[in-house]
Amino acid sequence: MVGFFARGARAKARLDGDAAESELRPIGAADTRRRVELLDSFENAGLGWFWATDKQGRVIYLSDNAAKKLGCPVEEVIGKQLTALFVPETDEECGQSTERPLNFLLGARNSISQLPVRLAMGKGECWWEIAGKPQFDERQDFVGYRGSAKDITTTFQSRRDAERMAQYDSLTGLANRHRMNKRLTSILQAFRNSKRSCALLMMDLDRFKAVNDTLGHPAGDELLKQVARRIEKVIGEKGEIGRLGGDEFQIILPDMDDRGDLGEIGQKLIQMISQPYQLNGSRAVIGTSVGIAVSPYDGVDVDELVKAADLALYAAKGGGRGQYRFFHIDLTDSAKHRRQIEEDLRDALEHGELKMFFQPIVDSKTHMLKSLEALMRWEHPDRGFIPPSQFIPVAEDLGIINGLGEWAIREVCRQAKEWPVELRVAVNVSAVQFARDDLPEIVKSILMETGFEAHRLELEITESVFLGDTDRTQAMFEELKQTGVRLALDDFGTGYSSLSYLQHAPFDKIKIDQSFVRGATEKGNNNPAIMSAIVSLAQSLNMETVAEGVETKDELNLVAERGASLVQGYIFSPAIPQEELLERLASGQLSYEPRGPDKYRAERRAVYRKISVIHADHSYNVTLRNLSKTGAMIEGLLDVPLETTMVLNLGGGQLAVATVRRSEGYMQGVEFETPLISDGADGLCTRHRVSPYQIEAAGRPLASLPEDPYELLKAELRAGGKGKAFVEIDPSASRRHGRQGM
Repeated sequence: MVGFFARGARAKARLDGDAAESELRPIGAADTRRRVELLDSFENAGLGWFWATDKQGRVIYLSDNAAKKLGCPVEEVIGKQLTALFVPETDEECGQSTERPLNFLLGARNSISQLPVRLAMGKGECWWEIAGKPQFDERQDFVGYRGSAKDITTTFQSRRDAERMAQYDSLTGLANRHRMNKRLTSILQAFRNSKRSCALLMMDLDRFKAVNDTLGHPAGDELLKQVARRIEKVIGEKGEIGRLGGDEFQIILPDMDDRGDLGEIGQKLIQMISQPYQLNGSRAVIGTSVGIAVSPYDGVDVDELVKAADLALYAAKGGGRGQYRFFHIDLTDSAKHRRQIEEDLRDALEHGELKMFFQPIVDSKTHMLKSLEALMRWEHPDRGFIPPSQFIPVAEDLGIINGLGEWAIREVCRQAKEWPVELRVAVNVSAVQFARDDLPEIVKSILMETGFEAHRLELEITESVFLGDTDRTQAMFEELKQTGVRLALDDFGTGYSSLSYLQHAPFDKIKIDQSFVRGATEKGNNNPAIMSAIVSLAQSLNMETVAEGVETKDELNLVAERGASLVQGYIFSPAIPQEELLERLASGQLSYEPRGPDKYRAERRAVYRKISVIHADHSYNVTLRNLSKTGAMIEGLLDVPLETTMVLNLGGGQLAVATVRRSEGYMQGVEFETPLISDGADGLCTRHRVSPYQIEAAGRPLASLPEDPYELLKAELRAGGKGKAFVEIDPSASRRHGRQGM
C-alpha cells in the first residue's frame, strides 16, 4: 500500500563530494520529501503509527505495522468504522456496560488526546493509546480525522495490576476497604437515578481471636482465606465481597430489598462459616454475626448505609452472636443501651447486682427433681433484669468473662451447700474460660474453699471449645475429671457437631438443644428422628440426655417417647432464685407437675402495642394483641365485617395487607396476604417496606425511612375526602364496662 505521506522516489540524484556532506541542511516546512522520509522512518521503527478517517468515520489509512497488530491485512481494515476496531469498556464501578468516550469525541469532532483503547481484533489483550484531530478543508467543511497511535499494552497492564493490588486484599484476594467504598459510592449514585435498591451486609467473626491466640497468626491467616472462599460460595455472582481488615467482611448485593431473601442469605452465611475448619492438622470452630441494611430504605448515601449495617451487626452480636439482624431505627437506641451495659457491667459484680437462679431438671418419666442448672441473672438498679444474651457477649468483649465465670462457680457451690437435699448442680463454662490453663486448679480451689462435694458439680461446656489444639482440649478434660466434677456437653447439634471428639471426651451428659424440641411435634418435622439418634448415641456411650426448652405437654410426651432421660423447660419451671428453691426443697416438693399448653402451636407472639390500621383513605388507631407469621389479633374497631381488607401499619414502612377472618365486638383476627418473616431476632417483619422513592414521588426529598413513613403520605391519600367506615373505641374503657372480647 502506498504510504499516507506519499512515498515517492527517495532522491533524484545523490549529492557528490565532501562539501555536500558537510553542508547543514535543516528540514524546512517546504521540504516535503525529507519530512515524508522522517515520518516513514518513525512508522517503520515501530515507535508509533498513523491513522486517518473520512468524514463518515471510516478508516482511509492505517500504518502497516499497526495492521499487523490487528492480525489482518491493511486492505481489510480500510473502510471499517474506526470505532469498530476497539472494544467498549465496562464501567465496573456501577456494574453497567458503557462505551468509552471515543464515540462521543468523534461525534462531537473534538480532539483526541492520549486515549487508551482496547483492540477488538488480534490475539490476546492489546491496548493502544490514540490521539487525533479533526481536519477541515479550505471551506471549513469537516473531512475526517488524522491521528497517531502507539502500543501501550505492557505499561497499561502493569498500571492496571498495580491499581488492582491497591484495591484488593493481598491475603484473601477479596476487594479491600478502599475498593468497597468506591464501588458502593458509585452504585448508590447510579441506582439513585434509576430508582434501584442495594443491600449491604456487614460481618465479623466470632471467636476468631481464640484461633489466633491458640494456633498462631499463620493459622489465623489460613482461616481468613478459607472464610473468604466460603463467603464466595454463598454469594456467587450476586454481589461483591470485601475484607475490610482483621476479621471484618462486607458484601454489596445490588438490586436486593426482599428481606426474606436477605435473611436466607444471612442464615446461609452463618451456617457456612460455622462449619469446622482444618488448619495445619488442627480443628477450629468459629462463628459469625451479620448486619443487614438496604438502600435507600436505611440510608441514601454511603456513610448512612454503612452506619446502619454496622448498627445491625452490633445488634446481632449483642443478641447472642451467630445471628443476623436487619437495621431499624430503634437500633440507634440499642447501641446506646449496649454502651451503657459496657459501662455498668464492670461494677455489677462489686455492687451485688448479679445473682444465680436455678432451673429444675427432672426425670422424663417420673417427673422427680434430679438436678438443677445455675443461670446468671443481672438485676440492674434502673433497667431491671438484663438477659444473659445481652451481657455475656459484652463480658467476653470486655475481657471480664473469666472473673464472672469464677464468681459463678464459687457462688453456686456456696449456695448449693445450703440445700437440704443432695442434688447435682450444673454451671456453664464459656469457651474463653475453658481456654485458661488454670481452670482445673480454680475449680479445685473453689471446691476446697466451699466444702462442696465435687461429684455434685457439673460443668456445662459448649461444642465451641473444640477448636485449636485437640491434645490440649483432651488434657483439660482429663484434669477436670481428676477433680471429681462431672462434664456435660451443652447445646449439642447446633452447628459445630462432630462425633470424633465424643470418642475420647469424658462427658457424663449430652443436652439436646431446644431447637430440636421446638416444633418437633408438627407433622413432617425431622427433629424426632434427630432426637432419637442423639439419645441412641448417648446411651451407647453411657451418657445421660437432657431435652432442653420443653414447654408443651405434647413436646414432653415426645421427648420421653424418644428416650431422653431428663427434661428441662418451662413445662415444669422457669429458673428461680435461691430463696424460692430453698423453700421448695425444705417442704419436700421434689415432684413437678407439668404445666403448659397441651400442644405446640406455631409461633404466635403475645404483644401489646399501638399500631395503625389503614382502610380506604383513612387510618385508625388500634392495639396489636398478638402476632404470627400468618396473622394477628387487633382490638379497637367496632363491628368490622368479615372479609374486610385492611392494611396493618407495623411501623418502619412495614405495611401488611390483611383480611378479617374473625370479628367480634371490638376485636378482629386477621390473616396476612403475604406471611411475615423472621427479623433474625425474636420478632417478625415484612418482606418489603414502603419505598423512599414512592415518598419522593409524592414531593418529599429522598431520604431513608422515618419511623412512620405513612404519616408523610396521609394528606395525599385523604384527598378523596371519604368518611371513615369504622368506629374507633378504647378497649380498656369497654372492658371497664363489662364488654367481653373474643
